[in-house]
Amino acid sequence: MASVSTSPSCSTIPTPVRRSSRSTFAVAELRRLKQRRVSTPVTVGFGHFGEVVRNDVEFLKKKIGIGIKWANEAFRVPEVTKTAEELFWLRHLEDPADSTPLEPRRSWPQPSYSGLSGVDLFMADVKALEAYAGYFYCLSKMWSRPLPEVYDPQEVADYFNCRPHVVAFRLLEVFSAFMVAAIRLRTSASDKGRSLEASEQNFGMVLKETMLHLGPTFIKVGQSLSTRPDIFGTEISKALSELHDRIPPFPQPEAVKIIEEELGAPVESFFSQFSQETVAAASFGQVYRGKTLDGLDVAVKVQRPDLRHAVLRDIYILRLGLGVLRKIVKRENDIRVYADELGKGLAGELDFTLEAANASEFREAHSQFSYIRVPKVYQHLTRKRVLTMEWMVGESPTDLLSISSGDSNHDFQSQERQKLEARRSLLDLVNKGVEATLVQLLDTGILHADPHPGNLRYTSSRQIGFLDFGLVCRMQRKHQLAMLASIVHIVNGDWAFLVEALTDMDVIKPGVNTRRFTLDLEYALGEVELKNGIPDIEFTKVLSKIVKVALNYQLQMPPYFTLVLRSLACFEGLAAAGDPNFKTFEAAYPFVVQKLLSENSAATRKILHSAVLNRKKEFRWERVALFLGKSSTRKRLPLVSSTRDETPGDSTSNQMDRDADTVGVVLRLLASKDGVVLRRLLMAANGTSLIRTFISREAHVIRQKLCRTIADTMYQWMVGIFGIKSLKFISLSDPPPSPGTNITVKDFKILIRDKRVRVILRKILESAKSDRVLMLRFGWTSFVMFLTTTALACHRFVISVSEGYINYLSLSAPVALRT
Repeated sequence: MASVSTSPSCSTIPTPVRRSSRSTFAVAELRRLKQRRVSTPVTVGFGHFGEVVRNDVEFLKKKIGIGIKWANEAFRVPEVTKTAEELFWLRHLEDPADSTPLEPRRSWPQPSYSGLSGVDLFMADVKALEAYAGYFYCLSKMWSRPLPEVYDPQEVADYFNCRPHVVAFRLLEVFSAFMVAAIRLRTSASDKGRSLEASEQNFGMVLKETMLHLGPTFIKVGQSLSTRPDIFGTEISKALSELHDRIPPFPQPEAVKIIEEELGAPVESFFSQFSQETVAAASFGQVYRGKTLDGLDVAVKVQRPDLRHAVLRDIYILRLGLGVLRKIVKRENDIRVYADELGKGLAGELDFTLEAANASEFREAHSQFSYIRVPKVYQHLTRKRVLTMEWMVGESPTDLLSISSGDSNHDFQSQERQKLEARRSLLDLVNKGVEATLVQLLDTGILHADPHPGNLRYTSSRQIGFLDFGLVCRMQRKHQLAMLASIVHIVNGDWAFLVEALTDMDVIKPGVNTRRFTLDLEYALGEVELKNGIPDIEFTKVLSKIVKVALNYQLQMPPYFTLVLRSLACFEGLAAAGDPNFKTFEAAYPFVVQKLLSENSAATRKILHSAVLNRKKEFRWERVALFLGKSSTRKRLPLVSSTRDETPGDSTSNQMDRDADTVGVVLRLLASKDGVVLRRLLMAANGTSLIRTFISREAHVIRQKLCRTIADTMYQWMVGIFGIKSLKFISLSDPPPSPGTNITVKDFKILIRDKRVRVILRKILESAKSDRVLMLRFGWTSFVMFLTTTALACHRFVISVSEGYINYLSLSAPVALRT
């Protein structure tokens, strides 16, 4: 309100008086409070209160962040923090040049008195002082020794035993991080309107942020979890997948400083161009794109600062935890070896010279496989903390998956053609990835143990590119053969042979009751459903069941077994994301069959004989049919179907083609150079049982396939012998079998004239000669097959010639007659 002054001689005129801004604000605030008293009170719920608290927390975090940033710049907090960290870790006591071996740790001197004189006591005191001095000198040497370059459990334990405060603060940090995550999840769970998908997404985001906060070791764990959407859920795996390529980078000047320290000269003396921004940031390092003085495009990987101390500290804590767990559950075997294996792997990844050697070895071992691409390593630009490799251009599986599912932010996400092309590329990548994994596991023996989506690329030349060779598993030949045998025995359900394979894999140790172990294994794996004779289950789940049974017997898994599980889990997770109907055994079995049929060695022949022959050397016909059926699909059919829009008729047609291919493979192998294994298998088999099985009802389908194949060959022979092809007025249809697997007349003549095939047939017939009834039935079956084959070939020949002649007449008739 405005104040006024009155006078008797003049009219009353209101005169405004200036007020300060403070008084104006007070008047406005009073009016607002009066209006609030008049307004109806609002009921505030718990959800609204939580929203208000969250908004306040976000506001405080923002303001506190601004304050922290100002304080960092004003008080030079990073420099002070670095100095404090050096003091905290006691690194000023470390001597990197000290590599002398430590003497055995001395115990605290124990005094003894045995009736000594004064001089003897004095000398004993001198010796005691010497012992005390030696003890304290040993302790001082332990404090001055740095962390080992190569992981050694005892040396790592000695280092952190001198720094218990470091371990204590890390335990407190880990515990508080997970407690905060649990509180966040509990707070968000109070919202009852949240859907299950949103809850999983929120859980995945909280878990991802916790892993990022806890550092490289936990990021590695999160990356492994992200590859299994079938176990942890799609939303959780999708959130954790950001740990592959969305890790916050460290500043570029620090990376340049590390490069210059490692290479011993400024960056400009090695690279004509060097990117200012990181191309990718990983858990252990980050990548920059550069160009050498020679004009080569390269990827420069730089290790994160002070990484070794942080990683080995977490491994030490994990080892302590496993030791406590071992005492609680009272296990006889030392489960701390799992932490040691992880420590060896991660410590190896910290040395980029080892990664460079792994990449070069992997590249050389797989150079014969054209679909596998490995970048070249530039050794003169590689050191322990810097790795320079050839720049590889390609798309990551994560990008292909997001484009094919329509979740991409690109401009062409709505275009169906782009989505279809991305999906085809993803399925082709999965096919080649499974193929490459089997080659590494069963052929070369050098296995990429960390093939998560961030380490894979699909190039424009339709190759699968591998990156990051810090973790590589080298398998012994006996372990490869045992893994090959285990796949065959799991498919066939031969649990006794599977136990033998596990013994060769060093999973089952001497002294274990193998009979009881076989029963437990059969119970664990006996519930697996079969689909077309193949287990309808993922390979990693089968191996996990085997591990579970082995742990019940307190068996210790061999070191390579964990790495194999990790690699298979990564690729199975990628395959499941690309095709939910993907089955590992169905994809792997054709490769296994082809390897057994093509590799002529005593070990593979033993596996093959145990798979298709019983103890009496008799063929198990259902397994032979499965074996040959899978071998025929090896090269012609993709491992993962490129489309799901097949009609039932198409499926039937494909099955008929596969049946024809089965017989075609057998007939072509018998007389070929690659048929040594098949011929030896026939020579080792019981000929009488082979004939008896061939004329049985179960082999009716096989005889039909054989008649069809021979009829096609006879049809070709008739066309050639009568010179039908030379008649231009007749056009004949092509043979129905798929090209590349059908038997030509030339192949059939070679098969008939081959002496090795004659020897096999003669041996089979002579072994069954004594059973005249069986020979009579075999002769009758062969006669019926001959008549059937001749009838089919003649029928097709007549129909083809008639159709060709009728077509010629219809085309050569006058137009008026045809209309």
